[in-house]
Amino acid sequence: MGLAILLMVLDQRGLGVQQLRTALSMPLSLLENVVSWPVQLIDKLGDTVSTHDALVKENLDLKSQQLLLKAQVQRLLAIESENNQLKALLRSSTEVRGKVLIAKLLAVDTEPFVNQVVLDRGSLDAVYIGQPVLDANGVMGKIIQVGPTTSRVLLVNDTRSGIPVQNTRNSVRAIAVGDSFSGKLRLVNVTQTVDIKAGDILVTSGLGENYPAGYPVGQVESVASDPGMQFETIVVQPSAHLDRSRQVLLVWSNQKTPENHAQVAPK
Repeated sequence: MGLAILLMVLDQRGLGVQQLRTALSMPLSLLENVVSWPVQLIDKLGDTVSTHDALVKENLDLKSQQLLLKAQVQRLLAIESENNQLKALLRSSTEVRGKVLIAKLLAVDTEPFVNQVVLDRGSLDAVYIGQPVLDANGVMGKIIQVGPTTSRVLLVNDTRSGIPVQNTRNSVRAIAVGDSFSGKLRLVNVTQTVDIKAGDILVTSGLGENYPAGYPVGQVESVASDPGMQFETIVVQPSAHLDRSRQVLLVWSNQKTPENHAQVAPK
């Protein structure tokens, strides 16, 4: 208190108080900085934490948007693939003789060594048992069961499937049966003297009850002869994309119009 009064008196008389005030301002300023430093540090830490939280939230939002965009891209790719299949089907339908109808796969049989699929067409669309089913590349199979709005297809690579085929190179005929284990076809009862080579193209011969002539079935992949066996082992790669096609063609030949089969369907 006395010091303050002394400073006031000296200040009134101009006796070097300004120099004293200047001398004292530096340690006072240093003391103020020391006192305020923890407060400033806390403020900076608070700003840093807030910035970190904002960056974390922004990063999570960006990752969510990235996942959403990836999902949308995948969906667009799926739609593009589906459109390409439809275009291919439409192109191939112009080459099919008789009435055709596009159907879509609803389900695939999950039992081992059973190659069957379910379509979204049934008796209400005049689908009938034994009707040929194609994709844009070749024969997929035939209808084996029909309901009002769905039907079941036995694929050509099922062991219970058999198609009369003909070699386009030399008109040799044979029977192609399914091989569920490999997913391919085999020609049965072909002796070693028959002229069949790898690369030969096989089409339906038209001699069976279900498949009109001329539809692609497959290409001979390999021919193996065993001197101790009477028949050759002939493996055929199916023309149809049995494990990829989502849309298919239901075919009515000119002799088998939809009107003739509108009533054929088990309940």
